[in-house]
Amino acid sequence: MLPSALKNYPKGVPHDVHPEEYRSLGQMFEEAFQRHGERPFSVCMERWMSYRELDALSRTLGGWLQSLGLEPGARVAIMLPNVPQFAVTMVGVLRAGYTCVNVNPLYTARELEHQLNDSGATAIVILENFAATLEQVIGKTAVRHVLVTAMGDQLGGLYGAWITTAVRHLAKMVPPFKLPLSGGRTVTPWPKAMAAGHGRPLAPDASTLDSIAFLQYTGGTTGRSKGAVLTHRNIVAATLQAEAWFTPALARAGDLSKVNSIAALPLYHIFALTLSLLAIRQGSHLTLIPNPRDIGKFIAVLKKRPFHMLPAVNTLFNGLLTHPDFKTVDFSNLFVSQAGGMAASEGTAKRWMEVTGCPMIEGWGMSETCAIGTNNPVTNTSFTGTIGLPLPGIDIAIKDDEGRTLPNGEPGELCIKGPNVMTGYYNQPAETAAAFTADGFMRTGDIAVMQDDGYSRIVDRKKDMILVSGFNVFPNELENVISLCPGVVECAAVGVPDEKQGEAIKVFVVRKDASLSEEAVIRYCQDQLTGYKRPKYVEFRESLPKTNVGKILRRELRPAGGAPVAQAH
Repeated sequence: MLPSALKNYPKGVPHDVHPEEYRSLGQMFEEAFQRHGERPFSVCMERWMSYRELDALSRTLGGWLQSLGLEPGARVAIMLPNVPQFAVTMVGVLRAGYTCVNVNPLYTARELEHQLNDSGATAIVILENFAATLEQVIGKTAVRHVLVTAMGDQLGGLYGAWITTAVRHLAKMVPPFKLPLSGGRTVTPWPKAMAAGHGRPLAPDASTLDSIAFLQYTGGTTGRSKGAVLTHRNIVAATLQAEAWFTPALARAGDLSKVNSIAALPLYHIFALTLSLLAIRQGSHLTLIPNPRDIGKFIAVLKKRPFHMLPAVNTLFNGLLTHPDFKTVDFSNLFVSQAGGMAASEGTAKRWMEVTGCPMIEGWGMSETCAIGTNNPVTNTSFTGTIGLPLPGIDIAIKDDEGRTLPNGEPGELCIKGPNVMTGYYNQPAETAAAFTADGFMRTGDIAVMQDDGYSRIVDRKKDMILVSGFNVFPNELENVISLCPGVVECAAVGVPDEKQGEAIKVFVVRKDASLSEEAVIRYCQDQLTGYKRPKYVEFRESLPKTNVGKILRRELRPAGGAPVAQAH
């Protein structure tokens, strides 16, 4: 790491981390459960779970999974929102010696089918709200065991039963489904699985630091999402790096068990997932927000008790700021407002500081790096507009296309090396080879400039990736899907500036059927693409700009200088 970066580290932050102090994540969990015992781990809808309960419940679930006869390292898909079952499942899967495959619960059937087949998942834990999507594709996958949970299953007794009833019958949020039992497939309700696993011994986990812990799916340049292989070493390292970096701010609480971190970002996303593992490591607790889109209820939760850490993407910070009740929240204990997942806006950061008195701290990371990469010091008192310094144990380099390191001040591709960086893409040797330089740095696709003080600034993206509210969207995938819409000849997708989302998707379409409408294209996308991948704008063209070999020039379709775009749908 550059001496200039280390010179700007906050006092007490180590220069390196040592994941070798653990043999696996399982050992890290065991240590946490012994140390934290009766401390609270999470609260959801005012129902608390202690570390002792998380220990017992994850052990029970792990024992039940082992009783299915899954092979060591088997992939278990987790399709859950921010409910207590998520942590129980994640920890249980890992303690049982299996691999977690996080799945966006809002995926369409097409997206779910690809991820299940690509990962080779043989089991899935799913909230019943999304089981109808699984029903459409399960027969075309290797999934043989389905564990179905209801919203209230871990909220306790009559209250939990009432929540489940309300979700099913009052809110009507559970579409009818029928999962087939053919081919030796099992479908088990959560309470039945937990009863069967209760008291069952959990066989020792043979995982090592080099075993795969997570297949974390991210966008693919070929239009197909691909699984970043994150080992136990990667995840342990990222957890220790996060602990080292955030402790100077969180230590202000005096007792880390008192630290309340707000888990509004989805736990299946690498940003929130890593911060939840940090909570386990340090013995703090999480406030789970199952539906952060309901800003009014979200703010009501913030008012219930002091909170110390609020990680969010720029759009969520904006959403909170625009609600009239947000100014009535007590921010006196807010020590860290961590921005990530997408570029933080200086205007949003200024308003956030005015309202909360807590500066937005921007960082940068990827699924491939366990969300850890660079971050501004949490001791900062103002927004810098940079992505900060490399975290302990991480080297950052700005390189040209040939892999040569460029001098400070010159733009090039941001490249990263460290114990948190993935080992590669699952079953994608060509993609893996292309992702790394000859000297072992991972190419990120972001164009950045490194300053003399060790801070870096993102100036552009090398890839055509579109960043919508912190989620990566790759144009190739959208174009592959939209090209199948009846009446479409060809299309191109680009990102355009959007005040709320950072970027929105605009699709340019050449049609063979003059009757094809913008509304028809939008409806087609609603059926085929999850929410954040759907275009906000559709524009018909007689032709699309292309190179002399026929490649569509997306850059010529993007608005110059943030020019306004057509009316949104």
